[in-house]
Amino acid sequence: MGNSFSNLAAFQSLHIVMLGLDSAGKTTVLYRLKFNEFVNTVPTIGFNTEKIRLGGAGASRGISCHFWDVGGQEKLRPLWKPYSRCTDGIVYVVDSVDAERLEEARTELHKITRFSENQGTPLLVIANKQDLPRALDVGEIERQLALAELSPSTPYHVQPACAIIGEGLDEGMDKLYEMIVKRRKSLKQKKKRQ
Repeated sequence: MGNSFSNLAAFQSLHIVMLGLDSAGKTTVLYRLKFNEFVNTVPTIGFNTEKIRLGGAGASRGISCHFWDVGGQEKLRPLWKPYSRCTDGIVYVVDSVDAERLEEARTELHKITRFSENQGTPLLVIANKQDLPRALDVGEIERQLALAELSPSTPYHVQPACAIIGEGLDEGMDKLYEMIVKRRKSLKQKKKRQ
């Protein structure tokens, strides 16, 4: 990885906001990425923040990220907008088993991606709890979240995962990092043309 963006990103911390409905597994994802082990969590009242050097084997290995895990209870969702402004990437965690709340998850996701500050911000959807019976597959999650209806300028990837054991998280972070690098290159080229 000798390109200038990987070198640049190694010295700069990426700002990543983690959103999703309550009980989707956001904090479990955060601490699995931080400690590479399961940490028993309680519902987040407010937010958790961690600086994490990613440890996967792919493109994001060694990249430093400042994660903001914002609570998903309905009364905390108004905080999502200020925390997601000018972020490098959005990680949206969904409970793949809780089909009854996917419509609510879709509504909240579309709200946050419609803000002008978030237009074009790379989106990683973590389809969590894939280890459980009745977990919806990636295609069904994508359909129920109506991801095809997002702005064409918003790149996204849906990653099947199990946060408790960490399965799929490194691959998802690699995809998010690739989308961030691609967006930065595109923005840099646009600036040069102006």
